[in-house]
Amino acid sequence: METSRNPRRRTILAATALAATVSLTATACGGDASGTATSADGKAKVTVLRSNGAIFEPLYIAQQQGYFTDAGLDVTIKAGAQDTSQNAPSVLNGEAQFAMTDSSGFLKGAAQDMPIRIVTGLQSATTKTDPTDGLLVKKSGPITSFADLEGKTVGLSALGGTIQFIVEYLVQKDGGDPTKVKFVALPTTSLTDAVASGKTDAVYSFGAFFAAARTNDKLNVIGKGMNELPGMIQGLLFSTQKYLSSNGPTAKKFIEAVAKAITYANEHPDAVRAIDKKYTQLPADFIDKQATAYYDTKLNTTVMRNVITKMTEFKLLDKEPKDDALYWDQAPTSGGE
Repeated sequence: METSRNPRRRTILAATALAATVSLTATACGGDASGTATSADGKAKVTVLRSNGAIFEPLYIAQQQGYFTDAGLDVTIKAGAQDTSQNAPSVLNGEAQFAMTDSSGFLKGAAQDMPIRIVTGLQSATTKTDPTDGLLVKKSGPITSFADLEGKTVGLSALGGTIQFIVEYLVQKDGGDPTKVKFVALPTTSLTDAVASGKTDAVYSFGAFFAAARTNDKLNVIGKGMNELPGMIQGLLFSTQKYLSSNGPTAKKFIEAVAKAITYANEHPDAVRAIDKKYTQLPADFIDKQATAYYDTKLNTTVMRNVITKMTEFKLLDKEPKDDALYWDQAPTSGGE
């Protein structure tokens, strides 16, 4: 279990260490591989690193429905790091061409001037659906609001990312002091047990794991999760500037195939459930009863700027990256409300 009484200092140190790792890796490997490798049948070979928890379903749908193949792509999907902000080195040294992370995970790298850019969104907070993430506490416990987290320990899947940000944001919104909350990192699959057993005072869970925890009659859900900040990017794909500059047409085909898969996923929830049955540890009969997430390629730049401002205030970022250091010029951005 990774723990920190000063998560802000730890986050900045980790980002600095990540930047150093990327620099050393790129030097050792001669920089990222910008050329496009091809398969025996002439398809462009692409490796993408997915998350370990949720939102990766459209990638497998694109593969299963033949969208990648139809686009002339030979795509390999691999599980990435538990903390998806740590996927950047693998992309920068050419081991993968694209990787998943969330908004905060990407911003850590952007704030360190890493040459990476967002190519598409996968999911953003929305009021169109019920919350797919949230704070879990014991029903018998003293926590009834985010402000009550002052002096308490909250379990997260990773420190310093979007989930820590939303907890701090909602603590502040509720009138509390986010600097008085202690965070610990736990495996995603262990979060529910941690709060149910009293190992932590609360946990913040997401995806199918959150849906499963909601059926636990000993736990309460506090608030509406990331739906309290509609438009906040919960899942995205990124690549390197060098790869995008040299392989723009391939990258465009890749994100168009993902967009087709997102449309399919939103229209065919059973296809999403089938993937969750294969790649999560949740019971099949439970997955069959649950509503699926709403996926979206759009990147709301207005909300992202607000997130950057707040993350800097919370000292989760040591500086604010500019918009031109965030998005690929062909990414589906929107300045929506």
